[in-house]
Amino acid sequence: MDVGPLIALLVLGAATGFLAGLLGIGGGMTMVPFLTMLLTAQGFPTGEIIKVAVATSLSTILFTSISSVRAHLKRGAVRVDVLRWMGPGAFIGTFLGAQFAGALKGTWLAGIFAVFVGYSALQMLRSQKPTPGRETPTGRVMSAVGGLIGFISSLVGAGGGFITVPYLTRCNVAMHQAVATSAGMGFPIALGGLIGYLVAGLDASGLPPGTVGYVYLPALAILALASVSMAPLGAKAAHAMAVGRLKKIFAGLLLCLSAYMLMKAIGY
Repeated sequence: MDVGPLIALLVLGAATGFLAGLLGIGGGMTMVPFLTMLLTAQGFPTGEIIKVAVATSLSTILFTSISSVRAHLKRGAVRVDVLRWMGPGAFIGTFLGAQFAGALKGTWLAGIFAVFVGYSALQMLRSQKPTPGRETPTGRVMSAVGGLIGFISSLVGAGGGFITVPYLTRCNVAMHQAVATSAGMGFPIALGGLIGYLVAGLDASGLPPGTVGYVYLPALAILALASVSMAPLGAKAAHAMAVGRLKKIFAGLLLCLSAYMLMKAIGY
């Protein structure tokens, strides 16, 4: 790998790791579009680029989540009672979603990414308020919710924070606990996605050396190293600063990235 792409991947990994720890959201949603740009520049097969980007992004979150959730656990912010039910559902949902994504055309997957990320950005710009009297539901319902979060996450290469955090806060879970629990959800989502995309890409043809299934190992190694080093710093910052203004700025970036992926979907 040339020096230029190597530096770009290190910067991307560091930025997404910090965002994952800080906001409990955004790591994968920023990684997929930028990784798509880098893979396009390296001459990856056009029809498979988005699948490789999504699969590699999800696999990176496996390492980022461990680093981030350890930092949150030290502060006692992770809702283990919620994670116990939502986690297994998320694993199954992500695995199944990866099989679905593997059967889609790359342009369709890019379009789905654009829609969900654009919607998430608009939701971040709104002032979401908890529903009075609402609490986290029963275990089976939480497992089903986890499965849905996992399925959607498998299509956009994200750790599910863009759904998990708003959902938990509406159930009157404190914001710091919602962010910390979302970080914990990233592990089963990423594990299900990693296994799922490895299986889904076994018969894929035309992929360059370094890919196993749809996972691009050189990029995974670099992104994981950089993101793991920065995730604890993001988690520490999350407990020391108000992130409301930063979320609005980040939402604006997501809207731009959504527009880029939409252009990829329609062939521009």
